[in-house]
Amino acid sequence: MKALVKAKAEAGLWLQDVPEPKPGPGEVLIRVLRTGICGTDLHIDSWNEWAQHTIHPPLVVGHEFVGEVVELGEGVASVYPGEIVGAEGHITCGTCRNCLAGRRVLCANTVGIGVQRDGAFAELIVMPAGNLWPHLTKIDLDVASIFDPFGNAVHTATQYRLVAEDVLITGAGPIGLMAAIVARHNGARFVVITDVSDYRLELARKIGVTLAVDVRKVRLHEVQQQLGMKEGFDVGFEMSGVPNAMREMIENMAHGGRIAMLGLPDHEFPIDWSQVVFKMLTLRGVYGRQIFETWYQMSVFVQTGLDISPVITHRFPYEQYKEAFAVAHSGQCGKVVLDWSK
Repeated sequence: MKALVKAKAEAGLWLQDVPEPKPGPGEVLIRVLRTGICGTDLHIDSWNEWAQHTIHPPLVVGHEFVGEVVELGEGVASVYPGEIVGAEGHITCGTCRNCLAGRRVLCANTVGIGVQRDGAFAELIVMPAGNLWPHLTKIDLDVASIFDPFGNAVHTATQYRLVAEDVLITGAGPIGLMAAIVARHNGARFVVITDVSDYRLELARKIGVTLAVDVRKVRLHEVQQQLGMKEGFDVGFEMSGVPNAMREMIENMAHGGRIAMLGLPDHEFPIDWSQVVFKMLTLRGVYGRQIFETWYQMSVFVQTGLDISPVITHRFPYEQYKEAFAVAHSGQCGKVVLDWSK
């Protein structure tokens, strides 16, 4: 089969012929239909410091996908051939304290597809049956292919009650944009998103945020004045990993404000902890998705009219992966989807 492989310990990815995988007991063989390109895939492609310490070539990359069940391994009865499924890409151990307590998202022994084991940028992939999420109602395949990052957005945006609250999102990348859509869907009053990319700020305006703010030109205290806000933002989603974004968020939170952090900084940085204490702020780190509560929420949101399709801005057949990765690296895009169905 064809697969996109990190074949060598250097920059680049290679489209190669590799052996077709076979499902073992408890596993399922899936024909991949669509995949989404993630920031992790860009790191692996560029072979940055994180990738050099994490990835062991050769490896089939990719972890955002939707596909069709082809073959069942021994003992699998939870899905059937022909079913359209997504998959939780974090494969957990099942034996640690958190797994045994049903807190799979907190498993310390997690193995990620496309990172520690062969991933989804291929015509076929094998997954444990217990990691599959059947799409039981009709869904656009492009949308289904990005349920993984959509889950990051939903997991972040459901940390706190949002009804009638004012929400600040720092970082208008695809996950920040999807979190903004969720916040509006879940009853927020104002949803303000910040970035320094003209392209992504314009995309944010198209999806219907209250304000999309270029923080090179406008300060958040000015935004509060423009909106008639009196006491600061109630809820913050930090999606950028940029130190100044986090600092300005803290400065503009209301007393008792709540912050969920998904953005991953590339280095340590200081913040003003006196503001955290005196304002009695809550800061909570967020990673991955609740397995499978977040997936249930995503499906319900889509069924009740939430539309993340505007976040998908580019689509390519998988053979044009070089062009697709170039667009993703440029940042002049939302989500980029590869079509493996032809």
